[in-house]
Amino acid sequence: MHRPGLKLAYTSAVLNAAIIGLSFLFTKMALEFANPVDTLTYRFALSFGVMSIAVLLGRVKLNYRGQPLFKVFLLGTLYPIGFFILQSFGLQHATSSEGGIMYALSPVLTMILAFVFLQEATTLLQKLSILLSVGGVILILMMKGNGIDVSNLTGISLLFLSTLAFAGYSVLARSLLKTFSPAEISYLLLGIGFVTFLIISFTQHWITGTLSSLTAPLGSRTFIVSILYLGVMSSLVTALTANYTLSKIEASTTSVFSNLSTVVSIAAGALFLGEEIRLYHIIGSILIITGVIGANRFGRTKAKVHM
Repeated sequence: MHRPGLKLAYTSAVLNAAIIGLSFLFTKMALEFANPVDTLTYRFALSFGVMSIAVLLGRVKLNYRGQPLFKVFLLGTLYPIGFFILQSFGLQHATSSEGGIMYALSPVLTMILAFVFLQEATTLLQKLSILLSVGGVILILMMKGNGIDVSNLTGISLLFLSTLAFAGYSVLARSLLKTFSPAEISYLLLGIGFVTFLIISFTQHWITGTLSSLTAPLGSRTFIVSILYLGVMSSLVTALTANYTLSKIEASTTSVFSNLSTVVSIAAGALFLGEEIRLYHIIGSILIITGVIGANRFGRTKAKVHM
């Protein structure tokens, strides 16, 4: 049976992955001028500010009267707060490739959590497709010569928890989107992210006596362009597209689209940074794309959402 808005949901999922894939390039540029927490503060300040203007102008309609807002704040502790903080601390003790490998596991974790909490059943072919997509990402990262150092338990554990937080967000958001609109959830999450990271950033600079350096990055045109992309596209637009997709498609199916961002990041690196594309990039990308198509084509999911 055809579900209304399904074609737009798939388009949103692909757009979301494409934006995230390009965000790695802009994040790398921004981090040359500001630390991770300051960068997060700026990107969420911009995204929340832009959406606030749309709300004030009446372009976006919100209605929180009688809604279970505490559940959205719980969602916010998973993403963006839990995900970004755990990831930031994890990357201090681990490599970016280890972070990529851990993040690639999110579709598997989401599938498990969705089965436990939402009773989302997946077919055998769908499970195999999800594993194929995850395998494609891991192949690319492993072939780069950067595997996982099992002795580095602190970094790996924190990165795994960040991925678990993202999987939990996907499942809980899927549940809450039966009550809230995608815009209502997105607006609260952006606001939670902005306030949280602003407090952390301000506190860090206050303690170290470096408050003046908080605004220093704004003197760079490169930083401003990067933050414009990260704030408007990689925070605001991805929040709206991700939540819209989750409102139409099962969490276990939606999550596998995240691996497409690896393909986009490879293409972006080749186009803008002159990075070489090797055979394992092509093979890994084919596995990812095939897995994403299979996960959606072979799905016969019926979900019962429990609030």
